[in-house]
Amino acid sequence: MESEELVPLTSSSHGRVSGKSWKAQKSATFRTQCSAGHRSNFEERMKKTTKTNAAKKLETELKNEKNAEKQRRREITLERKNAAEERRRLEEDKAKMGARKTARLRRKAGRTKKIHG
Repeated sequence: MESEELVPLTSSSHGRVSGKSWKAQKSATFRTQCSAGHRSNFEERMKKTTKTNAAKKLETELKNEKNAEKQRRREITLERKNAAEERRRLEEDKAKMGARKTARLRRKAGRTKKIHG
């Protein structure tokens, strides 16, 4: 037994060696076609992500402020338009009331539209 030499195992998964001597030893592949984000380390990616998130948040806040200002101006214009319409309607009603009152007075005096326009 002492005459037999121990054959050293080559480094492989759990010391198993392929019996196929023609097969090359495989190593982990370096993926050159991966995006740069996957090749960079995690801290750098997180810094970049937080930067972009902050920029997006600021952009949405500015956009919301702009939309709020636009909506406020739209409401003011609408209120003015409604107020003008109300004033016009009240003037028409006032004119109608004046015409009705004069017609009443004419009837009271004995005159009608047929006789005196």
